[in-house]
Amino acid sequence: MAISDSPRKANPEVEAAPRHIHVLAVDDDPSIRRMIADYLGDNDIRVTGLESGLQIEQAMAGDFVDLLLLDLKLPGEDGMKIAQNIRAKSDIPIIMLTGRKDEADRVMGLELGADDYLVKPFSPRELLARIRALLRRSRTHETVADGLARIRAYRFAGWELSVRLRRLTSPRGEPVALTNSEFNLLVAFLAAPHRVLSREQLLSLSRLHDDEVYDRSIDVQVGRLRKKIDADEIGIPLIRTERGAGYVFTAPVEVVR
Repeated sequence: MAISDSPRKANPEVEAAPRHIHVLAVDDDPSIRRMIADYLGDNDIRVTGLESGLQIEQAMAGDFVDLLLLDLKLPGEDGMKIAQNIRAKSDIPIIMLTGRKDEADRVMGLELGADDYLVKPFSPRELLARIRALLRRSRTHETVADGLARIRAYRFAGWELSVRLRRLTSPRGEPVALTNSEFNLLVAFLAAPHRVLSREQLLSLSRLHDDEVYDRSIDVQVGRLRKKIDADEIGIPLIRTERGAGYVFTAPVEVVR
């Protein structure tokens, strides 16, 4: 089981990959919070349980949160208004938990910024499936710019990429120059290690929609990046081609926040 009923402060320095998904479960019923934490915890998802919407801002300020589960019927609070306020400040995926079966309420919640909803009582298995599906959609549309806002650096196979300084340093401590396209591609790979990324996804994730990419294929761009970061002593390529599918970044990635 992985639950706490108060926000846990994140390590401000280093978080090793792979990082567990972190979900905020906001519900005034402790038995529902416990059920969510037990089931999701058994599936490698960390859960922070909150009994009030007033705690959400503090929790999100103290730790990185991947997804929010929000009960729309909190005592003395307007769940619709909470969802609207969160959406005005953040693009975090939101799943509404509601006992209301009225279609108008569900439609209003979705229009105010929620991404999905579940009507109570719900199956924990369905909840897990919806979380995974929503995070897949969210990550597919996440861009380099989103990552730059919350990550200071990536480390992989002895290399370090300073995101804010846009500086790549080799395992020997030597700086390696990157073009804008190569930098964006590398960040896209580092944000999704061990995942097959299609050419279309790489174009979208790295925002490589400019004349440079129209003139040269994504394969050429990946080839140039690969030449700069693949070291002979590693023995295997850091960027592996998946024939007919795309590319995979093969090394473990450490995130520095």
